[in-house]
Amino acid sequence: MSVTHPQGFRAAGVAAGLKSSGKADVALVVNDGPAHDSASVFTANRCKANPVLWSQEVVKDGTVRAVVLNSGGANCYTGPEGFQTTHAVAERVAGHLGIGAIDVVVCSTGLIGLRNDRTALLGGVDAAYAGLSADGGQDAAEAIMTTDSVPKQAVVDGGGWSVGGMAKGAGMLAPQLATMLVVITTDAVVPAADLDTALRAATRVSFDRLDSDGCMSTNDTVTVLASGASGITPPLPDFTEALTQLCTDLAMQLLRDAEGADHDIAITALNAASEDDAVEVARSVARSNLFKAAVFGKDPNWGRVLASIGTTRAAFDPADLDVAMNGVWVCRGSEPHADPAEVDLSAREVTVTIDLKAGTERATVWTNDLTHAYVHENSAYSS
Repeated sequence: MSVTHPQGFRAAGVAAGLKSSGKADVALVVNDGPAHDSASVFTANRCKANPVLWSQEVVKDGTVRAVVLNSGGANCYTGPEGFQTTHAVAERVAGHLGIGAIDVVVCSTGLIGLRNDRTALLGGVDAAYAGLSADGGQDAAEAIMTTDSVPKQAVVDGGGWSVGGMAKGAGMLAPQLATMLVVITTDAVVPAADLDTALRAATRVSFDRLDSDGCMSTNDTVTVLASGASGITPPLPDFTEALTQLCTDLAMQLLRDAEGADHDIAITALNAASEDDAVEVARSVARSNLFKAAVFGKDPNWGRVLASIGTTRAAFDPADLDVAMNGVWVCRGSEPHADPAEVDLSAREVTVTIDLKAGTERATVWTNDLTHAYVHENSAYSS
């Protein structure tokens, strides 16, 4: 599975001592070619971590030959020393591979304001290089976990070519292009410009529609690498469809592993005047702590849905809104309809459908409930 499923890639995951648990914390993914095309998207948070600042420069020419990742520390707001650590890590990977550091994407995840032990981190890079394998995807996926309870991996097979990916993320899951650390590989022949087009189309309807807790990370990165090892050039729509399927699969895995969640909630806005309106309405509900707490308490409180819709700039008539929860239309024409007691919220999957009656567009945003466990986990997650 994962990033080593497509031809032309090796990966590894090792323990460098960055995590107090002693678990694996450094991952390396290498593209052995023959092509080295790449595209990436990063967090829109203006407060960016050192690896993001570095990697944004790396990807500008569309060529990336390796991605190195560490958990155990975000290397964000760690001063000039932190940026030097990022540079040193890229240089160490480049030295092993006989390439330039400017072709190495660096990713970090963990606590903000924590300096990673450079000596330990570089030792981890050495060990990861020595352990590179065409079967190393699983180890790499485990090494990037922080509060994740399970590694996230996915594969989509095309006609003689494939796409594979790994992701980490369980908290600070909010959109703006990425929302977590993700490495995607493909052995299809796809030029960098087409990769960029496909990646932005895929993330727009997958990772960018995942809004677990409304908190945007400083380290978010999604990178796709194309080795061209299959020798097959799929039509761009076919590749984009496969990439979107993969990204959606990973996004749903992230949702299911959201910190402390009891319910996975899909919020769909129908008949909107524009797709942007539909997204804004669905996201407003997804970010309502009152609504999310109600779902945790198995309370189908549709009034909290209407209240959230009213905070948006979307086109709709406030006096004519319909809302369904798990298929039960509890509100019609902005008035009570079916008995809320008919809504069964005992299962993990919850759907909310909102009919804006303003057009023909629609969009779905995914979120989860707000639980005691979420509060506990995030109050305990500290140095």
